Amino acid sequence: MPARELNVSFGYQCNTSCCSGLGDTADDNESTERHSMRRSSSFSCLSGAALSANATLANTSICSGIIGEEILPSIDSPKSFKRMSSSPSLSKMDQSGLSTGDGPPLWKCQSAPSGSDSSSFLHAMDVQTAGGAAGEDRVQAVCSEDNEWLFCGVYDGFNGRDAADYLAGTLYERIALSLQNLERRAKELREHFEADADMFSHGVIGCLIDALAQAEYCFLRMVREEMEDRPELVSVGSCVLVALLHVSHIYVLNLGDSRAILATEDTVGSGEVRTIQLTEIHTLDNESECKKVVEDHPDDPSAVRNGRVKGKLKVTRAFGVGCLKESEMNDMLMGILRIQNLCSPPYVYSTPFSMSHRMSENDRYIVLGSDGLFDFFTNDEAVQLVHGFIQTHPVGDPAKHLVEQLVQRAARTAGFSVEELLSIPAGRRRKYHDDVTVIVIILGSRQQTSTASTAL
Repeated sequence: MPARELNVSFGYQCNTSCCSGLGDTADDNESTERHSMRRSSSFSCLSGAALSANATLANTSICSGIIGEEILPSIDSPKSFKRMSSSPSLSKMDQSGLSTGDGPPLWKCQSAPSGSDSSSFLHAMDVQTAGGAAGEDRVQAVCSEDNEWLFCGVYDGFNGRDAADYLAGTLYERIALSLQNLERRAKELREHFEADADMFSHGVIGCLIDALAQAEYCFLRMVREEMEDRPELVSVGSCVLVALLHVSHIYVLNLGDSRAILATEDTVGSGEVRTIQLTEIHTLDNESECKKVVEDHPDDPSAVRNGRVKGKLKVTRAFGVGCLKESEMNDMLMGILRIQNLCSPPYVYSTPFSMSHRMSENDRYIVLGSDGLFDFFTNDEAVQLVHGFIQTHPVGDPAKHLVEQLVQRAARTAGFSVEELLSIPAGRRRKYHDDVTVIVIILGSRQQTSTASTAL
């Protein structure tokens, strides 16, 4: 498979005494020396790769400058991790949430006042970042060496790329600001938090949920402001997958059908791994999700039609897609695009699944993937492919390998050679496979893997 076909391919590697980015930053040597006395990180390396199937439009202006030239190009398909001297969007965002007592939370979506504090829990001076775009998928990874945080986000857009673009440009910063506030509260109650680590863990989960809720609120507000001129925005949405590693914990949040799976050994050193799914699947194929949609709309016999929510969408939870959440937005659609008998919205929910997992020495790696990966591989197959590759190629790129294996399987299924499949233009190729995004995180400090792939 030609390496140039991978739209996103990046890596990040740590050793047993420090973390050092694989980018060509001028201060890499200084960084390595400065952190040489640090303890081992909770992960040894990360690799990411992706492949497009959908044709997409150019970046949009829905975010009125919050997302645009200053943000998205800086995370678009780098060859490796790059040190980020400052966060370009922190100064454009409100620094805190507002509450109205017993009422719903309110969040400012406009630019923050000039001179506001642009630091974050993931301190800008210590952050390195990579990411990119593959069709309507967006992927983002951010590492803070000093704080031992690794953030990974996979945003699988549908009906357009605006929602995924918005998440890629703002969600990390929102989470970072929430974590900054949590850190401040933790310092004020240090003795209490040290005595009850579970409370801090619950606090981190709360930060993820709150940041996503803020993003949804502000995104839909922007859609309302733009929908008269661009009514198609009311149909745009995205699945969301966030994984956050901090020292010995993994925190996961998801909406939709992207997955995070953990490979672990029952016996350390056995070489045999089993698979644990860390996320829920929010589609009508999930019996409990389908039951919820039907039971929440007892007076609507078409709540589920032709295996889709209102005959339109297979996922039951997603970011955006306002036409299935608000009648006003649905009314902007014309003709056959309008959803008939939208009598009791919302039909698609915004409540994410979240969980935390305390890592043990048995845990080996995490695979994050958009649903395009799992169209062709079961959880166990994906894990075994990665496991076998790492065993035989300790300096290889497991995420890239998984994407290559998917293309080979997709070509066989379609009756093509790999070359014939990849020669089909994006858009038409969607008939044979979806956009695919994969991140593989190697846990612990004993295992080592590749430098970053430089093929785009």
